[in-house]
Amino acid sequence: MDDLDRAILAALGADARISVATLARRLKVARSTIQARLERLESTGVIAGYTVKLGEAARQTRIRATVLLTIEPRAQAGVLSRLRSIAEVERVHTTSGRVDFLLQIAAPSTTVLDNVLDQIGELTGVRSSESLIHLSTKLDRAV
Repeated sequence: MDDLDRAILAALGADARISVATLARRLKVARSTIQARLERLESTGVIAGYTVKLGEAARQTRIRATVLLTIEPRAQAGVLSRLRSIAEVERVHTTSGRVDFLLQIAAPSTTVLDNVLDQIGELTGVRSSESLIHLSTKLDRAV
């Protein structure tokens, strides 16, 4: 990746709906150059897709939480498989440190969130869990 690729990604991060023509004018390169770069960034997996970033108004209807999981040795595959079947689990990250998995979950109510947390805690292979309920977003630079 060079400076042009990074500039393209930055522009798309700010506005994924920007047209190729506008992007080319803004970056002062030919439209065909932008199109070729986008195709390469997509085919190499740098760009995995184009999506909508929800604003605070949309997020207010969902309660979000981060769950830190410690699992039994050699239980990772089984726990991960069962986590995939829980619709409220949006992301699962492996970590280096005191916990094995970091989960991002979202639920429409505290009742549903409570049930999901119980489900996760009861999974075979889960040694311990810690839940962190998201209250408000103070900074969001995620692309």
